[in-house]
Amino acid sequence: MGKDRARKLSQDWSSQAPETVLHLAVETFGAGELAFATSLGAEDQVITDLIHRKGLPVPIFTLDTGRLPEETYELLDATRRRYGLQVEVLFPQTRAVETMLSLNGANLFYESIEKRRECCRIRKVEPLSRKLSTLKAWICGLRREQSVTRQGLDLVEWDESFGLFKINPLADVSEAWVWEYIRSNDVPYNRLHDRGYPSIGCAPCTRAVQPGDDIRSGRWWWESPEHKECGLHRRPV
Repeated sequence: MGKDRARKLSQDWSSQAPETVLHLAVETFGAGELAFATSLGAEDQVITDLIHRKGLPVPIFTLDTGRLPEETYELLDATRRRYGLQVEVLFPQTRAVETMLSLNGANLFYESIEKRRECCRIRKVEPLSRKLSTLKAWICGLRREQSVTRQGLDLVEWDESFGLFKINPLADVSEAWVWEYIRSNDVPYNRLHDRGYPSIGCAPCTRAVQPGDDIRSGRWWWESPEHKECGLHRRPV
């Protein structure tokens, strides 16, 4: 049922602009059952701007893993000031983080894919799961051209991992479109983007890349491209 409805919505909305997709999402799922998950990346800042500009009743939340770069916290504060909005901040369970670090150390993610995924599960997936359990749909800033793991992205999907609809208003747009929107509308963005960081996550798992490199090559750079997801956006195989 969920998959079929997601496919139908994706087809019906396929020719619509991102701001129209956001309007349709609100009409379809309603206030209180829909929220936007922002990582404060460039794409997410565009969606935040559209939500504010169009006056849409979409609550916004983000995940604070405890390992974010200082520049990301600065952007969160700048975004709140710019738009006069509240952003709900979700944290991992303290006991789970304490146990993980006691058993494996602070930088366990460099040791194996399994340990990196466990760190992501505790710091990201579990708090996100708690939030999504209260919703019927969530909005994300994913784009198809971001990585090999996202090339099959649909405008609307049934999220098997969390049991709700996922809406990707920017699925079809290019990186150039994102940055043109940011510059044209003076949207605040993470200053690490100007230092060669096209994709920004936790500080120890993110580094700058060379011009022309894959935009997600600086995330978990010690792993092969097909493994570069944290569990928030797992796709069916």
